[in-house]
Amino acid sequence: MPASGGRVGPLRLPSTALLAHVALGACQGPAAESSGLTTTPGITTVPGDTSGESSSSSSNSGTTTTGDDGSGSGGNDTSTEPSRDLGGVPDFGDGKPVGCKGKIDFLFVISRDTNMLNRQEQLALAVPQFIDTIQTRFEDFDYHIMVVDGDGAPASEWGVAECNAVCPNLACKESDLCCLSGDGSDEPCCPDPGYPCELLDLITPCDAAWGAGVVFPAGPNTADKPCPLEPGLRYVKKSHPNLDKTFECIAMIGGGGWGSLGQALTAAVQPSINEIGGCNTGFLRNDALLMVTLISTAADQVGWDSEGGPDEWAQAVIDAKHDDENSIVMFNIGYGPVCEPVDRLCLLTEMFPYHHHEHVLADDYAPAFDEAASLVETACAGFTPPD
Repeated sequence: MPASGGRVGPLRLPSTALLAHVALGACQGPAAESSGLTTTPGITTVPGDTSGESSSSSSNSGTTTTGDDGSGSGGNDTSTEPSRDLGGVPDFGDGKPVGCKGKIDFLFVISRDTNMLNRQEQLALAVPQFIDTIQTRFEDFDYHIMVVDGDGAPASEWGVAECNAVCPNLACKESDLCCLSGDGSDEPCCPDPGYPCELLDLITPCDAAWGAGVVFPAGPNTADKPCPLEPGLRYVKKSHPNLDKTFECIAMIGGGGWGSLGQALTAAVQPSINEIGGCNTGFLRNDALLMVTLISTAADQVGWDSEGGPDEWAQAVIDAKHDDENSIVMFNIGYGPVCEPVDRLCLLTEMFPYHHHEHVLADDYAPAFDEAASLVETACAGFTPPD
C-alpha cells in the first residue's frame, strides 16, 4: 500500500507529451454500483433532519477564452474562435452588474487522487489567495463557495478506507493481522496518525454522496475534523465568519481517494441535490453566475474514473444553468491548454465559451485564478437570469 493510503493502479496519461511533465499513478475507478449519468449519481437528499513533485511550469502557462462579449488573455489559445480584446473589464458602476445582479456561485471540484499529495504545498499556498481574489474582486457581490471532491465511495470508504478498517487501533502495522491489505512492513496500516476515529459516528450519507459539498475532510494533509460551516449547509456564504479559514479547511482534502471529477461535477449540479432536502440545498442559484474550478493531477481517463464523458458532463452543467453556456466560467488546473485525447477534463473545459487553463505543476495557481475570475466579471455583464 502506498504511504499516502490512496488508491492506485496502472499509470495514468500514457501520452508521451504528458508523461514528460510527471509520472502519474491512477486511482481506482468508481465502484461498479455507482449510478450513471441519466439520473442523479449517488445519494443527493438528506435523510430526515440530517444537515449539515518538482515543478518547472510557470504560472503564465494558462490560456483564456471568452464568450462573444469577453476579453481574452494568457498564452496561445486552443479554441477555434480567436480571442477578442475589448479593453478590459466592464465598468459596473456600484459594483453590482445588471446581468448577474452581483450573484456568483463558486464551485471547486478537487481530486483526492493519491498524486494530489504531491501538490498539497501548492494548493495550501493557493487557497488563501483564491479567497483573497474572491473577496477583493467581488467585494460587493453575493457569493457562495463550495468544495466537492472526486469521490462517491460508500460510507465505509469515506476518508481513508484503510484507516476506517482499523479504527480505533491506529497502531496497527502493515505486518499485523488487523491490517487486511498489509504488505508485511512495519509501516502503520493507516497513513494518518491523527485520523479521527472517535468522530466516525458523525458521518452522514451526504458525506459519502457524489457531488455533495465537503464538510469533514479526513486523511493525510487534512484537518481531520468537521469544518466550521453554518449548520445545515455544505457550502459557505460571503457573510460566513472566518471565511478564509473555513475555505482552507474544506479545500485541503488530501489524497486518500478518487479523482472522478467529471462525475462529481455532474452530480453537484443536479437539481435534486441543490433543492430543498438535497445535500447542497440552496447552493446553486438560478440568478447567479457559476464559476467551476477543476483541480487534478490526472485527466479523468476512460475506464478508470468518471462515468460518461466530457459531452455529458458539459451538458449537465449547461442544463443546470438553463441552457445558458455564457453563464458559466470553467477554470482547469490540469494539463491544458493543449488537450491530449485522454485528458477529458481539458476537453470539458474547452467546451465552454468562457474558460481558462493553468498547468497543475505551476508553482503558484493564484495568478491564473485571478485571470479566470476576470472572466466572471465579463460574463456577468451579459448574463440574463432565467424567468
